[in-house]
Amino acid sequence: MTEVTTMTSSTHPAYGELRPVTPLASVLLEDNPGHMTLDGTNTWLLRAPGADGCVVVDPGEEDEPHLERVLAAAGEVALVLITHRHHDHVGGAPWLARRAGAPVRALDPALTIDADPLADGEEIEAAGVRLRVMATPGHTSDSVSVLVDGPDAPPAVLTGDTVLGRGTTVIAHPDGALGPYLTSLRRLAELPAGTVALPGHGPERPDVVEAARAYLAHREERLDQVRGALAVLGADATPRQVVEHVYADVDRSLWGAAEMSVRAQLAYLRES
Repeated sequence: MTEVTTMTSSTHPAYGELRPVTPLASVLLEDNPGHMTLDGTNTWLLRAPGADGCVVVDPGEEDEPHLERVLAAAGEVALVLITHRHHDHVGGAPWLARRAGAPVRALDPALTIDADPLADGEEIEAAGVRLRVMATPGHTSDSVSVLVDGPDAPPAVLTGDTVLGRGTTVIAHPDGALGPYLTSLRRLAELPAGTVALPGHGPERPDVVEAARAYLAHREERLDQVRGALAVLGADATPRQVVEHVYADVDRSLWGAAEMSVRAQLAYLRES
């Protein structure tokens, strides 16, 4: 779920085409573009070369043509993982679980099917791939990132909506919160340099550390802008008033997304 500021741009592949990104991870782009989804939702398929089964991450919406393509590309589905609760990531999980006979795991117990919830630091082995769960709350309270490791592959991390392929992420207040989000970005910035970011929307990034540091700098810049707006508007200014002041030169169709993040920024500043 993207905010209104574009930090990088790149051409994304065509819809419905399975595209290898690393030796362990391929992506299938759902045809659900929009302000919040960029080009659409990235459904990630993980498996080691020659391995039986496949791990599917974020099946997307309950979009049967997309889900049928996921099944065709995956073959046997060993596990479905969910990075966070938003419908554009998890809506199709029950359908896929029924058709594939696969368990669904997420941090939020309400999203799991025939399995236990994920836990921070948990290690999972499936489809010849080693996965390690990192709780990265902020965009939502249940957001996770997943480190992907396996033979002859560069380090990679599935970031959900915590780090996107382009633009910046909405803090979905009140479920999301800025303080935890900043902590999550710092955790990602401590990963080894050159760890590939495999995001929920937009193209992959070659270095999650660089991306996380850029996100942190962007958040500090936004906080300074909000502080400046409060100095002009008064300490009790509403989120909408701050949006109108800070985002005056931005298309109004994006103000709704901006307001969610401004609410989170105001809560952060007023609680500090």
